[in-house]
This record gives sequence, C-alpha cells and structure tokens, in this order.
Amino acid sequence: MSLDEFRQEVRGWLSDNCPAAARGPGDAIPIGSVRPIEPDLLAWRHALGRKGWSIPLWPKAYGGGGLSVEQNQVLQSELRAIGARLPMPGMGTSMIGPTLLEYGTEEQKLRHIPSIAMGDIAWCQGYSEPGAGSDLASLRTQAVAKGDVFEINGQKIWTSGAQFADWMFALVRTDPNVPKHEGISFVLLDMHQVGVTIKPIRLIAGSSPFCETFFDNAIARKDDLIGQLNRGWAVAKRLLQHERSGQGGLGEGGPRHVGPTTSLADVARTYVGVDQAGKISDGAVRDSVVRFAMNARSFQLTQRRAKEENLSGKTIGEATSIFKLYGATLGRDSADFRTQMMGSQGYGWEGEGFSAEELESTRTFLSSRAHTIYGGTNEVQRNIIAKRVLGLPD
Repeated sequence: MSLDEFRQEVRGWLSDNCPAAARGPGDAIPIGSVRPIEPDLLAWRHALGRKGWSIPLWPKAYGGGGLSVEQNQVLQSELRAIGARLPMPGMGTSMIGPTLLEYGTEEQKLRHIPSIAMGDIAWCQGYSEPGAGSDLASLRTQAVAKGDVFEINGQKIWTSGAQFADWMFALVRTDPNVPKHEGISFVLLDMHQVGVTIKPIRLIAGSSPFCETFFDNAIARKDDLIGQLNRGWAVAKRLLQHERSGQGGLGEGGPRHVGPTTSLADVARTYVGVDQAGKISDGAVRDSVVRFAMNARSFQLTQRRAKEENLSGKTIGEATSIFKLYGATLGRDSADFRTQMMGSQGYGWEGEGFSAEELESTRTFLSSRAHTIYGGTNEVQRNIIAKRVLGLPD
C-alpha cells in the first residue's frame, strides 16, 4: 500500500470512528480504571486500541499497529488535521511498554501490552525513595521471595499518578548482601491490593501529581519479574532512557504543549508595551523574545531531525539526556521570563485582579522547577552526557 493509499484509509477510518466529543480543544482522554470517562471518549479510546493506533509503531502481535515510521507520520498528521484528542499520555506507552518489548518474556508481553494499547490500565513508577533519589541504587524497599510471589515492604516517594494507577513497575532490593547495584530487581505489581497505601503530596503549584506509596506485605508475582533476579539495574536504566525520550519530545506523538498559549512576543506587547513603530518598546526584552523564539524553534527542528534519522523508531540511548536537559531548562527559563515581563501580574495566585492567563502563568512558573528534577535532575543529565555521550573521564 502506498502512503497516499494509506492516508485515504486513515481519513476514512477517522471519519467513521472519531466522535465529535473527541475533536477540538480539551484535556487529553483519561486512561485506566480510576479516572471517570465519558462514554463517547471511552468508545474512541477503545477504537484506537483495537486498531492498534494508540501504539502505532509497536508489533501487531501485542496490540500495536505495526506501522512503519512513514505511515505513523501520516497517521499523526491526519489526527492533528481533525484536532483529534488522544488518550492521556501515560507511563504505559512511554515507559513500561517499550521496556517490556525489550526485556519482557513473550508471556509478559501478551499479558500486559494489549491493556496498554486499550488504555484500560494506568501505570506508575516506583523508583525514588526518601533516602534514594539521585542516588537511586541506595533504595531500601525489600522484596522477599515466598513461594510464587515476592512480599514487598518499604516506601516510595514522588510516585507520579499513583492515586490513579492500576499497576506499578518498581525497583526493589532482593539481595541486601551484595554491592548496591547488583541486588536490585525490577517487578510489576497490582496497585489495587491490600498492603498498598497511597498518600498524595500537595505541591506549591497547587496540584498533587506526586504521591508517597507505602508497601506493607504487598505482593508481586514472580512471573512479573522483568529481566533477571538481582539484575534489574540494567532494565531500570533503559526505562529511564524511554522516559527522557518522551520528556525531550522524541516520543511517537512529539512534544506536547503545556502551560499558557499566549506567545512571549504577545506577552511583551501587552505588559512591556510597543513603540510608535509597533515594536516591543524595550530593546533588551525584544532581544530576549527573539532569542527564546529561535531557541525553541531550533529545539523543535532538532527533535524532528533526531526522530527522522532514527529509522528504527526505537528509543535512542544516552543521548536522550541531551533532549531532556535542554527541554527542561528551556521551559524553566521561558517561564521565568514570562513572569518577569508580567511584573506583579505574573505572580498572582487567585482573585479578581488576575486573568486566567496570568493565573496559569503563575502555576507554570512554579511547576517548571519540577521539570528540571523529575526523570533525573539537570545535574544527573549533565553527568550522563559527560560520561556516556562525550566519553569524558570520571
């Protein structure tokens, strides 16, 4: 089938299957069993899943679309053309799914990946602990083998979306008597079980995307051990590359806009003012607006080039840290600049004296700090780039 024929097939299928409720502006469509969802949106999510187009590049044998990179580009362009709202980006498609394709057994792939394709299961990540963040290998959550299961006790923190998750992929210590990197295993566990307690953490930006998660004799099946026992560190590092690929805008759907939609140039015109020629009146501000616009566009083009040069469609390796580092820094710095131009109007939290755009800008300014921390801090990314990309000595 030629790409033109495939495009016509996509258009016809979208016309028949994408309801009006799933088109145009709006929040991403919920996934998993916890968040409520409207019937039309659930039908659309399941239609995408049955077609395999929620994970279009993955093999058909596991519920994917089996598309080529070129066919996926056609699919994404047609979805954008009708303003189709897609299922909420989740850790299933961006993190654990790709990891299962590389490290999972055939039985594990067949058991877990189809539910990811349908959006019926939401996942969360059990990595960080109160005493193990950047030094993740110091984790202490223990998993003791008992018959056909592991019994898990300990605590995770900054567990994004745990309150909405059906399953978790977690790092646990299965051998405390060996060097710390060598006694870690990678397991999957059901979040809807006695022994798992979730406590959301309220952040300064006003939301609670992170949680504390406690395990008291929680259970993970032994056939949900991914990779080898006590050799989970290699699996964990590869999953982080998938995570950073998505955060750096290299995922299948590309970068997703978050935060205020008004451009920096428009913010400058409104809050800084314009001269008689219609230019931003402050020359330094004008130069900064141009610099941010050029950097953002250059980053987008570099993301696009990296994706087009990656003919396999698979996540690239340590170089994902470059995209994660730059994207997080650019987002933080542009949020800073936006609030600076707004002056006191850029720091409002509530009240009639602030517009919706100004209040959103405040929250984006606060949350932009988190982008430079989660998924590995900027400092961690620089270390990875220095050692694994540039080959510099320790």
